[in-house]
Amino acid sequence: MATPCVSIWTRIALIAVCAALADLVSHQPAAAQMGVMCRPVAERTREQGCWIIGQQNIGRLSHRTAYWRIDSYPSRTEAEANKTPRSAILESFGKVWLLTIDERRRSSGRAHVAEIGPLPIEPGDFAVQYMEAVFDPGMTTITHRHSGPEAWYTLQGEMCLETPAGKQLGRAGGPPVIVEGGAPMHLTAVGTEQRRALVLILHRAGEPPTTPTRDWTPKGLCKLSDR
Repeated sequence: MATPCVSIWTRIALIAVCAALADLVSHQPAAAQMGVMCRPVAERTREQGCWIIGQQNIGRLSHRTAYWRIDSYPSRTEAEANKTPRSAILESFGKVWLLTIDERRRSSGRAHVAEIGPLPIEPGDFAVQYMEAVFDPGMTTITHRHSGPEAWYTLQGEMCLETPAGKQLGRAGGPPVIVEGGAPMHLTAVGTEQRRALVLILHRAGEPPTTPTRDWTPKGLCKLSDR
């Protein structure tokens, strides 16, 4: 008669575990459950997510590499005084940013924050899309690819990017993460701190910067504990 009792208690334990898992999932942000896709900032209803804050046609690039120069100024007026035809002035994370695409390194000036590159490209006409990303640990993107290189400037927190070539880890103060155009990818915010980053996609003019993809499945190389 002991066997039925064991079976009943086993079932009770399984029900309790399932209930606990369901409760855990229900308390995760919706974006963490289904994957984030970048949306126009005009549609923003919450802090977390990936928000498109700027887009710009920058014309023809004739070299096989480009650089993303990041400067920060106390005011828009000062940023305007240093703007070039390939620059965008954007406000994000409480700062005024002057973001510039250049074909050569030009790191200088008191306002200079970072220069990210080289970004691998083929000569042609390009446009740029800028995003503000705020991810809690465990949040992920959908699986997707871009029609040009993508790069991140991380101000806070950590990220793990999986592609068919493996994974890259990026964190505030560390080396930049760059991925070439066309590569499928899946990003996860890792560590214990909220991730905040400025993001760039340098894409072919006239082509969509981002395309969801189903022809590649990540292996789950990125773990929340990755540091």
